[in-house]
Amino acid sequence: MEQLGVVLVVEDEVPLAKVVASYLEREGFVVHLAHDGPHAVEQARTLHPDLVVLDLMLPGFDGIEVCRRLRTFTDAYVLMLTARDDETDKVVALSVGADDYIVKPFSPRELIARAKAMLRRPRAAQPPAEPTPAMTIGALTVDPDARTVSVEGEAIELTRTEFDILAALAERPRSAFTRRQIIESVWGGEWYGDEHVVDVHVGHLRRKLRDDAGEPRFVRTVRGVGYGMGTG
Repeated sequence: MEQLGVVLVVEDEVPLAKVVASYLEREGFVVHLAHDGPHAVEQARTLHPDLVVLDLMLPGFDGIEVCRRLRTFTDAYVLMLTARDDETDKVVALSVGADDYIVKPFSPRELIARAKAMLRRPRAAQPPAEPTPAMTIGALTVDPDARTVSVEGEAIELTRTEFDILAALAERPRSAFTRRQIIESVWGGEWYGDEHVVDVHVGHLRRKLRDDAGEPRFVRTVRGVGYGMGTG
């Protein structure tokens, strides 16, 4: 069976962690387990996982703090597990660098679909087949190859998902994108879940770009459709 990638499952409920690991291993993932915050960070430093399936509530320190620390040394995808369908949990998880979230209880099929969709996305370390020119929209410059963004020459630090959303919009600056089109471009066509995850990432993106949603320079809301690029 083809190895799909290395996954670190961080879950303090040991039986659940083992069940999640068994489903992932059955699909061809190499899986490691951690059951508390400090061990999760230590394992991530050692194992260099492609994906971290991370429970929100953990002993030692919680998943939010784990994610915050992970983002200081790895660009591994982070799929956060939340115990309830709480909008605050989702917003906080995404704000510290999680790429997506899934609400407990979840189906193994959904977890596998999310994991596969994430790992099909291009990783920053992979060079493009052909050079892609930087895109400039007013004061905003997006360089897809270097995966850098600047506003009026000032570098802006984005998460991988925030960058991917911005690059997708900038590639077709005159187009309006539905949330589903953005998801298909960034997460992949087999991803399914709450499409409003796009809104949360766009909100963080706008904040980092210092973009006013009421009078946007860079990311505009297209009423009844979704989002598009502004004039910069």
